[in-house]
Amino acid sequence: MELCVDVRNLWFTYPDGREALRGINLSVSPGEKVALVGPNGAGKSTLLLILAGLLRGQGTVRLFGEPLNDGNLKRMRSRIGLVFQDPDDQLFSPTVFDDVAYGPLYAGLPEEEVKRRVSWALAQMGLEGFAERLSHHLSVGEKKRVAVATVLSMQPEILLLDEPTSGLDPRARRRLIGLLAELRQTMLVATHDMRLVAELLPRTVILDGGRVVADGPTEEILADDVLLENHGLERP
Repeated sequence: MELCVDVRNLWFTYPDGREALRGINLSVSPGEKVALVGPNGAGKSTLLLILAGLLRGQGTVRLFGEPLNDGNLKRMRSRIGLVFQDPDDQLFSPTVFDDVAYGPLYAGLPEEEVKRRVSWALAQMGLEGFAERLSHHLSVGEKKRVAVATVLSMQPEILLLDEPTSGLDPRARRRLIGLLAELRQTMLVATHDMRLVAELLPRTVILDGGRVVADGPTEEILADDVLLENHGLERP
């Protein structure tokens, strides 16, 4: 089976000289749901931004069997959806419909197809009836779900989620996890929410200091108290 993500010896240094990634190796098969965990500054968000084509590191990044480069960047971005930690970074249109329709419209899809995709994406996130709502009047939990819907409307094969449950109350958190569990896409989820990891993501990768320090079945990773403590994590 062809890997949908294959990262080899990936390094990334920010302009201020901070090394965010130091020789990352990571492979993800289609349909896998993978947690990226670790302390603040471990490199989780940086890795997601590189996979989404928003940053460029040194090393090899292959998506769907192809090296990611300027020539295929636009095509690859249509197959990968990134949901930012702060939904206000993703929502900038007057209404929910406009936000969710933005990607399909930008891709040049016909009007009827755009409407179909918006309706489908909102339904996936339990947001039927929200199309004409004003995005900036929504709760944080609703905004998070709209942000996921903006990505789903492009029907990506891989979802990259950065701290999807941060800032949510318990009810909104449970709702979002339940909705994500029903999605079939390959997922990489950067999170500090270890209960989310246990409930949703069968594989866990621990990053620390820009390196992969552990990679295995979530059940085994979460049972290793010494490993978790050494990398600033707690059992849920």
